[in-house]
Amino acid sequence: MSLTVLSIGYPLAPVAENTAGGAEQILALLDEQLVAAGHRSLVIAPEGSCLRGTLLPVSVPAGQLDECVQQVVWQRYRHTIQSGLARYSVDVVHMHGIDFAEYLPTPGVPVVVTLHLPPSWYPARAYSLERPDTHLVCVSDSQAKACSPAAHVRVIRNGVKLDEFQPAGEKDNYAFALGRICPEKGYHLALDAATQADVPLILAGETFGYKAHQEYFATMIGPRVVKPHRFIGPVGAKRKQALMARARCVLVPSLVEETSCLVAMEALACGTPVIAFRRGALAEIVKDGRTGFLVDTTSEMAEAIPAAANLSSVECREQAEREFSATQMVERYFSLYAELAGHAGAVSLSRIGLETS
Repeated sequence: MSLTVLSIGYPLAPVAENTAGGAEQILALLDEQLVAAGHRSLVIAPEGSCLRGTLLPVSVPAGQLDECVQQVVWQRYRHTIQSGLARYSVDVVHMHGIDFAEYLPTPGVPVVVTLHLPPSWYPARAYSLERPDTHLVCVSDSQAKACSPAAHVRVIRNGVKLDEFQPAGEKDNYAFALGRICPEKGYHLALDAATQADVPLILAGETFGYKAHQEYFATMIGPRVVKPHRFIGPVGAKRKQALMARARCVLVPSLVEETSCLVAMEALACGTPVIAFRRGALAEIVKDGRTGFLVDTTSEMAEAIPAAANLSSVECREQAEREFSATQMVERYFSLYAELAGHAGAVSLSRIGLETS
């Protein structure tokens, strides 16, 4: 039996191949696999998003992303959601934005909300919703533990396409970092650590149109990007894989309690050790001293960079295969969709196949 799933992305983050946001990457993966399995995938996301299913686009005013723009887009999202539910026979709505409570559908269709960000970033009302048949999903055990016990969350861990991230034959002498360029990601500390270790850092990613993000790049990143370090901006899937696979290590200097980390999972799938601050779910992903190092300071990160050469690429890849399969993640979401739609056990999963290893 096939399903119609309406996915709703964050209003200010387009979904595309080289998107920097983890929430957008998971939404795109689920959309792709719904279509591949013969289901109908509808997605509400900003104009310019590239998806496999049917995009119901919402225009975002040009210029700096501020509170006024947010208010305008919320209203447009409410209208598009109402129109989409009236036009299509939707079985499940799946919401991904931190601001989901601002445009939560009226009661009727079951709603899944994946909490991609730290629980404290969501308003209190996100955990005491009056809307019936609304189900919260966390992406890691540490995130779930940080939620209020009254929230009644379930856990579906993120995963990555293992066949798209393969180890390289040899490593080159550089460290790599990737993601949204914003203050909480701490990439200035990755640059400082690489400088202390006397190892080049290649930093890839995107700076969004928020004032704080742009100021962070101008004051904290730009001045530190001097030879031998490089900032290369957004990268596509193939270039990302190649850079990860040949790096000595991948640095994750996050300053917040990470709920998951697709970059760390992808790095391990490439056979590349991860050096990360001991934050949230990073302690669930990195096996300290085996597939990377968990550190507490910039100096410790610098000391770990040369030590990463002694870790096994094979063990990194084996951990990724055991723990970070996108197929397992997709199957769990599909089973949840079927359960909520009243089709438990009747929804086809047979065409899911993301890994060849």
